[in-house]
Parts: sequence; C-alpha cells; structure tokens
Amino acid sequence: MGVALTDDDNWVVSAAGPAFGICPDCSRRTRNRHGWFNRSLQDLPVQGKTVTVKLRLSRWRCARQNCERQTFTDRLPTIASPYARRTKRVAEIVGLLGHSTGGRPGERLMGRLGMPVSDDTILRQLKRDAAAAHCNSTIRVVGIDDWSWRRSWRYGTMIVDLERRSVVDILEDRSVTSAAQWLEQHPSVEIVSRDRCGLYAQAVRKGAPQARQVADRFHLMHNLRVAIEEQMSLSGRATGRALLPEQGIAGTQPDLDQPNATHRRRARHAHRQSWQTVFDTLHALQKEGFSCSEIARRTGYGRRSIAKWLTYDAPPDRRRAELKPTSPLYFEAFLTQCWTDGNRCGRHLFHDIKHRGYTGSFSNLERLLASWRRASRSSKGSAAPAPIICHQPARDAVPIRDPATGHVISPVVAAALCMKPRGMLTINQARKVDALKQGSHEFALMRSLAMRFRGILRGRELDKLDIWIDDAVNSGLVPIVRFARVLRRDISAVRNAVELPWSNGQAEGQINRLKTIKRAMYGRAGPELLRARMLPLNRPHHHTK
Repeated sequence: MGVALTDDDNWVVSAAGPAFGICPDCSRRTRNRHGWFNRSLQDLPVQGKTVTVKLRLSRWRCARQNCERQTFTDRLPTIASPYARRTKRVAEIVGLLGHSTGGRPGERLMGRLGMPVSDDTILRQLKRDAAAAHCNSTIRVVGIDDWSWRRSWRYGTMIVDLERRSVVDILEDRSVTSAAQWLEQHPSVEIVSRDRCGLYAQAVRKGAPQARQVADRFHLMHNLRVAIEEQMSLSGRATGRALLPEQGIAGTQPDLDQPNATHRRRARHAHRQSWQTVFDTLHALQKEGFSCSEIARRTGYGRRSIAKWLTYDAPPDRRRAELKPTSPLYFEAFLTQCWTDGNRCGRHLFHDIKHRGYTGSFSNLERLLASWRRASRSSKGSAAPAPIICHQPARDAVPIRDPATGHVISPVVAAALCMKPRGMLTINQARKVDALKQGSHEFALMRSLAMRFRGILRGRELDKLDIWIDDAVNSGLVPIVRFARVLRRDISAVRNAVELPWSNGQAEGQINRLKTIKRAMYGRAGPELLRARMLPLNRPHHHTK
C-alpha cells in the first residue's frame, strides 16, 4: 500500500488485492490467478483535496471443476459495490445530498467539499435508489390527496402512511383507475383518510372495499365556511334571477305556454337591469369623491372590477359562454322531446345522452330535471309537497358595517368570524360578530349551526350528528341545506371523521413539501425524480457507476 501526491495537489492511495480468491458461488479458496486488472475509486477528501484509491485486483480461476463459475474477480463488499466508481461512504453522501438538494446544488456542494460529481450522476443514483426501494412493512392507515402539476390543468396523487408519517408513493395522475390499482396492491390498508373529492371515494370503494373511509375534518369545516360565505354574499346583491318572476327563468321547463326564447329574453333583460343598478351605484359613489378602495369597502365588490367598470360609459354586455357537451343544456332539444313524450326518469335520460356525447355528471342533469319537475307541478296546479322555504335576504338589505371603522363587513370576513368561537375572538372581532348577529338573522342562525358542528367534531359527539344535519336542512338557507345534503350522501365517511382520530393533515404537509421541491428543480421535476426525492431516506442504498 502506498500514498502519493500528484502534481495538482490531489492524493492517490495505491493498494493491491488479497493473495487468494474465494469463489462467490461455491465459497472455495483458490490461488490459481487468471490475470490482473486495475480499479479506481473516489474516496473521502483530505483537507479539501480529492482522494483516489487505485487498486490492483486479480481475476481467479475456480478450483472446483464442476463449479458453474469458471473465473471471478476480487470482491470488496465493505469498500465498494461491484462496478462502482466511488466507495460506499462517498456514495452515501451523494445519495444524501441528492435527496436533500437535488442535482445542480448537490454538484456545486460536492465539488466544494472535494468530491466532484456531476448533477446527472447524482440524479441517476437517486432515481436508481428509489426504483430499488421496496416497502416491506404493512401499511394500515393511509392518507390520499391530489397535487397539481399545473394548477387547474393536470393533477397527480400522493399517498402517505399516516402512522409512520412518511410518503409511500406518488402517482402521475388523479384518476379512479390508478388509485384503485394501488389500493388493490396493498390489501393491508384498513383506513383511508381523504378530502371531499368523490373521485377518491370511488377509488377506495373499488380498490379497497374493506377499508373505512374518513373525511378530513379540516375540509368539512372549510366547506361549511364556504357555504356561510356564499349565503352572506347574497345580502344586498341584486341579480337577474332575483328580479325575474318565479317561473320566468330560461331552461326551467320546456313545456310552458310561452316558448323558451321568451324566458331567455326576460332573463337577459333582468340581468341587464341588475348590471345597470350596480353600474349607476358605482358611478354615483365616484362622483361623491370616493376612491376605488373606499367604494370596494362600501359595496363589497372587488377593487379591480370597480376600477374597470368606472372606465365605461355603459354596463358592458356579458357574453354567454358557448354550450359544451359537459352541460345538459347542450342536449336541450333532445331532452325536451323526451320530456314531452313522457320519458322523465333521470337515469334513463342520462344513459341516452351519454350515447350522444354527454360528458357531464348525473347530478348536473338531475338539477336541470328537478327544475323542470317543479315548474311542471306548478303549471298543472297539482298538489305537491311544500318546498323548503329559503330565507333569502331582501334585495334592498342594508349592508352590515364594522362598528369601529364604519366599513362594510365583507362576506369573507363574516364567514371567518362565524366559524370562530367566542373565546378566540379579539375585542374588535367580538364587536363585529355582535353587529352581524343583530343585523342579520341568517348570520345568527348560521353561527349557531357552525358552533354546534365544531363541537361535534372536536368533542367526538357522534350521536348529535344526525340531529345537526336535520336542523341544517330545515334551516332554509340554500347553501347550508346543500352542505347538509352532501354530508348525508357521504355520511359513513363523516361519521368516521367524528369517531376516529385520523385526518389528512400529514398529507397536506407533504404536499407543501412537494411544491417546494418541484419549484426548486426548475422544470426537471418529472414523476420519477419527484418520487425519488419524496420517499424517505431510511432505505438501503444501491451504489452504481
């Protein structure tokens, strides 16, 4: 063994192999040398200088005549893997830096430490380690959620082991097929935590029917807050639908005395009237000397929208989007004919328009048919069940203002305060809540429902859930009624969310980590590389060239 210093101040360590060989198949010693070969390995640096280990190894002939391996080379299992160009300790650092920093940052850092490695080598080893990694442990509780390759365009799926708090796998797409296939390959899964996405609920029913589904509690509270915000946004907003008579809306019934064109014309006229009212109000406030920000606070509209409308002399015409096969109105002529012929079963009509190219959902079609049924019952004068009376705010409702500043309380702020318990409110927030409760009966009712729902989730009071859903449905507030009916359709997962401690919080945190990694890799974040960097490091390393 020898140590030398090269002209460029790098270190070279020379060594020779053993004096005999051991066959890897039959484990028999031999001294019958077949030849020599040299091998160079990169090792840890010395004071920032590169160290190269040069080995002179032998190729041996096996001493056993019946052995299938005639020749073999010296093996160095404690130093380096076969065909590797770095020692195991260097390869371990390469894998660690590649997992933590990526390709080019890892290349710069390795060069500064005296172990030059290219970025392609780092990423190649990282991908190879991830491909060779196999999770042999039993996975019992998983969280499944989607993440975006490109927002509103393409999505993937992340699966997290909630017990070990680590990522299990990353799927390239968000589909029922891929998620169900993964669940079928892991029959040990007993509990699946998910958000309110029906796609993953269907995948669990298909791929793991034995598993219990758990709806994420954060998304339950978030959906309730969105419903409250939607209800509060109705206050003081005049819309074309509100200005129309009860049965004068386009597309509500195909079999009325007046043709559909008349209803569409009335709807457009009512919408234009509502736009004109808003337009005149904005210009009147501008003439009084208010800025766009102050007008936005007083009216609740967006500041950018107000600034755009103030540049016009008349309300701009709203162009109706072209109907697509995702809308049942795209097949309105066919549906009208079927309705006239007496075919009014939703499932049958859904099957028929599916064959004609309909790509929308059954619930979307049912909403249209439900409005047709209501209009048909009222036009015939037949006795029908009394509909739910919806407590919609009047069009001339006075907006509720902040007692401290006098500014209008926006629906977003009102919804956030509605979900917050009294003990967590500041003094100013408590004053806003009192003003909202005094000025809006709907807000007082929704706050009561929100606090009860929060108590059910935090107190694990499963026996009160059905009573709460019934009270929400009977509240008459359309967004709250819709939220309660969706809960009833997914009641088993909601019950498990109340009863079980699991949630999708760990999956949401891992998705934030994935977003950071994806943005730091400047477009090189393909599915294979993302999966390699998201999987945990506690797996064996397989070192290669």
